[in-house]
Amino acid sequence: MPRIRIATEADLRAAVRLDREAVDCVEQAFGALAQGGVVMPPILRLDIPAANGEVDVKTAYMPGVPSFAIKISPGFFDNPKLGLPSVNGLMTLFSARTGLLEAVLLDNGYLTDVRTAAAGAVAARHLAREDAAVACIVGAGIQAALQLEALTLVRPIARARIWARDGAKARARAAELAARLGIEVSAAADPEAAVAAADIVVTTTPSTTPLVQAGWLRPGQHVTAMGSDAEHKNELDPAAIARADLYVADSLAQTRRLGELHHALASGTVADDAGFAELGRIVTGQIPGRTAPGQITVCDLTGTGVQDTAIATYAMSRLAGSGAGTDFDA
Repeated sequence: MPRIRIATEADLRAAVRLDREAVDCVEQAFGALAQGGVVMPPILRLDIPAANGEVDVKTAYMPGVPSFAIKISPGFFDNPKLGLPSVNGLMTLFSARTGLLEAVLLDNGYLTDVRTAAAGAVAARHLAREDAAVACIVGAGIQAALQLEALTLVRPIARARIWARDGAKARARAAELAARLGIEVSAAADPEAAVAAADIVVTTTPSTTPLVQAGWLRPGQHVTAMGSDAEHKNELDPAAIARADLYVADSLAQTRRLGELHHALASGTVADDAGFAELGRIVTGQIPGRTAPGQITVCDLTGTGVQDTAIATYAMSRLAGSGAGTDFDA
């Protein structure tokens, strides 16, 4: 009789941390996507406009990986007004050989948070200058905190500025991060100045209008935009894509449909037939990443099912090693 492991958020937080091992796990997933054989259908999304909500369903099969994940990820962006988190959800893990359910990971979005932050670290590892020491984080939510933490794993970050439309939230997040990470973190009143002074800029919001203008960027910067995971979301001025010396997508099939590239194409800022890189091809050395210190690089992260399968199978291996979770007979 099949046995199914059920793990709670507490189990998963104890087993999986945002560390270099998690970053390497996600980097390997990008590499697998570039090497062929991955089966990854388009994202299924349900919009619930009356509640400012959406639900994304993502999945992928990776050759050589014994399981595949199906993730259900709701995002209800008015929830903080109710004292509730904006994002929650769960991942289910199935055998890639028999299709039988193996695990239900009740992570409330934690694994998505970790793999998304890890993807930001992968982007910075391959695209930011090696001496990048100053970060600007746009947004003040959970992902803003995790993206900065992830950057410290791959680059010598010494200072960071947090800008958000809610200044009080930015100040609170900056104080928390300064205490936890042991680096200089402060809230920024002027987003243009914060962006201009940074070596790495990461946008982490569900904004539907651009927050970072192309004219704010300067030579040598790297920008990671990770909030535009739906057609109506847009964090970067479309002209920023055209200004970049190197634009990189997590999946061009997705960013042409719903990422920052989508807006650049729709506005005519970028030609429909322009060629662009994917992060996995850079990770595997098929094409170069940053090739000069003065380049402006932009990475468009929309979130891929292959990342979810990678982090879910990684979490399952960590659970097995610790004995955490509860097994049930199906």
